[in-house]
Amino acid sequence: MRFLVDAQPPPALAQYLRDHGHEAEHVHDIGPHNVSDRELWRLALDRDAVIVTKDEDFSLMLGMRGEAPAIVWVRIGNTRSAALLSWFGPLLEHIVELVDSGQKLIELR
Repeated sequence: MRFLVDAQPPPALAQYLRDHGHEAEHVHDIGPHNVSDRELWRLALDRDAVIVTKDEDFSLMLGMRGEAPAIVWVRIGNTRSAALLSWFGPLLEHIVELVDSGQKLIELR
């Protein structure tokens, strides 16, 4: 599966996804650090990628647009990268299953 990681999650999350057999890029890897939500949305559609974000705006955008990428909305507070990866890791297989089944919004709390 291919993932685009938004600016709020650390680049280590993209690396974690790559280390676990997925294609993943952090927004900092693909261009200016100020990529807009719309630009990231379009990139995800063009690349058939899932957006991983902590930004509520993407969940709101799902209701306003026709074609939409899958969104993984990470809803935990600020935490160190290691703690985030420890929390996210056990959920990865289920996230992939949900995306494969057609879910457009996967909210992680």
